[in-house]
Amino acid sequence: MNQHAKVDIRHSTCPHDCPSACALDVEVIDGRSIGRVRGSKQQTYTAGVVCAKVARYAERIHHPDRLLHPMRRIGPKGSGQFARISWDDALDEIAARFDQAEKEFGAQSVWPYYYAGTMGLVMRDGINRLANVKKYSRFYSTICANVARIGFAIGTGKIAGVDPREMGVSDLVVIWGTNPVNTQVNVMTHAMRARKERGAKIAAIDVYNNDTMKQADIKILLKPGTDGAFACGVMHVLFREGYADREYMDRYTDCPNELEAHLANRTPEWASAISGVPVEEIEAFARLVGQTKRSFFRLGYGFTRSRNGAAQMHAALCIPAVTGAWQHEGGGAFFNNFAIWKFDESIIEGHDALDRTTRWLDQSQIGRILTGDTEALKGGPPVKAMLIQNTNPMTVAPEQALVRQGFAREDLFMVVHEQFMTETAVMADIVLPATMFMEHDDLYYGGGHQHISVGAKLIDPPGECRSNHEVLQGLGSRLNAVHPGFTMSPRELIDATLQKSGHGDIAALEADLWRDLQPDFRTSHYLDGFAHADKKFHFKADWANPPFGNALGPWAQMPSLPDHWNIIEEVDEAHPFRLATSPARSFLNTSFNETPSSIAREGKPSVMMHPDDAATLGLADGDVVTLGNVRGETNLTLKLFDGLRRGVLIAESIQPNKAHIGGRGINMLTGAEAIAPVGGAAFHDNKVWVKKATLSA
Repeated sequence: MNQHAKVDIRHSTCPHDCPSACALDVEVIDGRSIGRVRGSKQQTYTAGVVCAKVARYAERIHHPDRLLHPMRRIGPKGSGQFARISWDDALDEIAARFDQAEKEFGAQSVWPYYYAGTMGLVMRDGINRLANVKKYSRFYSTICANVARIGFAIGTGKIAGVDPREMGVSDLVVIWGTNPVNTQVNVMTHAMRARKERGAKIAAIDVYNNDTMKQADIKILLKPGTDGAFACGVMHVLFREGYADREYMDRYTDCPNELEAHLANRTPEWASAISGVPVEEIEAFARLVGQTKRSFFRLGYGFTRSRNGAAQMHAALCIPAVTGAWQHEGGGAFFNNFAIWKFDESIIEGHDALDRTTRWLDQSQIGRILTGDTEALKGGPPVKAMLIQNTNPMTVAPEQALVRQGFAREDLFMVVHEQFMTETAVMADIVLPATMFMEHDDLYYGGGHQHISVGAKLIDPPGECRSNHEVLQGLGSRLNAVHPGFTMSPRELIDATLQKSGHGDIAALEADLWRDLQPDFRTSHYLDGFAHADKKFHFKADWANPPFGNALGPWAQMPSLPDHWNIIEEVDEAHPFRLATSPARSFLNTSFNETPSSIAREGKPSVMMHPDDAATLGLADGDVVTLGNVRGETNLTLKLFDGLRRGVLIAESIQPNKAHIGGRGINMLTGAEAIAPVGGAAFHDNKVWVKKATLSA
């Protein structure tokens, strides 16, 4: 007789670099494999909805191309020629090479490098413990969140906002600088609920008519890097036409009269000339916001990934402070709940071993660092050895020409711990096979909501895959890196972290499944004052004294009051287009680049151009075009699209370099200059030229 497979429904949290951190119900089949993955209805933010790529996670976790065994390079760098070795041989060789680099060039010649391929605290951040104990160069993460975080916190005093579920009881949901249909689908769950149940309007503000804007009632299409000008034009109207809540501002904000005077000449006409948004659209949006007390501003990361990104976030954030929307349920602003977790990661990261005199190196400037730039190296020794976990810099890092040059160095010993043979892994000397999130235990938080959770191990990993923590344990013992964190299991680290953080123990959190930490209404809406020392919302930003981060970039030039900071890469005769590299729907950075369904949906690398621009250049839909600037060139397939302003180009997704004709990816064009005031990379702020590609036969 045929036996039916036993299917259990187990619970987990999506670990990928997405603010939704979805609560998952996972089919575990016979205790060995997974089936369908669904969003859990038990968690009120996820509310039963999960993105399509995670719903198909079985396609990824059981992919035939997963790395299964440690390997050593046996051919030239980048050749992809590897031979299988044992774990002991791999770890012994890594430790010996790290010790050799330390002996010859000092401990800071070793640079552990990571990012957010998993957002689990144990598996993401444990690498810092190795760096701290061994006094290796420290890692300063700049590639994603810094700019947005500082732009929000400079206004409110901390990175926390109203309960994001309040979108569902709003009368106007403003989705600004983010495309949640592609990147955080649960935003749309709650916005659509407000539309269905309350007749709420959804407004989308972005640089192209993306999948979110297509579902919006109000569509504001602006040029990249001009959100600050648009915001100022809106606030000018709010003051001019009596929609500014002066009683609220007098009580809760720092300098409303100074702001009003400053905005007097930031008219809709001024804003329109900069942003490309027609005057009548600026005025209509301002009146709608002014007339709608329950206006919820859902602010994203995308519009901060330009050289003026922090100022843009602050300018947009000022609007609900002018209208007093914070007073109302369904009103105010939300970007991220980073400030509410209060996780004490001292054991995970080895804070007791931290030496702040040890140099930190800027993640975004890996190309400059590996090619010996003295300033990027802080005047210290060259980087001679690296361990890379949870990231794929050979594809995602800016200034790819320099990154390629650096990774090709024969004197650089590179270890990559990965799930697939990424373009970074191909350049490694040692490749180690990594687990996926259902194959280990970890601790998670939801940046886009308010829940924390334990993601338990559901199945055994294939082959000889080991978790990040196991690799660090193996290296720690061989490198004489002594710290309690290396002797603890992931569950013990989770338990200790929760208890040190005042969150109880692991058993209690597992019993909760997903614990809701949202502060009460008054706290979330800052009704007892904002988080600055003076309890005020700050229209006047003190960029010289940010609440966190390392001072980087031309922060002294930043406007203190909301404005258009004209530091973006403006078009010129040689570079007549501005390019934004926006997220795709079926890839997440370079995760899911390997799954067949995602590849099929995204197709080959392409760039959107307005038909009138294409006609001027004699280009047709489907042509292969070359985009270029002083940093490099890349080839893409042209898609004619009238859902953007003329002079703007949009390239969705980060495709592998090898997917581009000629093998040069989109980040050949992006710069690594540090964004003020605390660093970051301007992925959506590039001036480029375009021409029809000349392809060799």
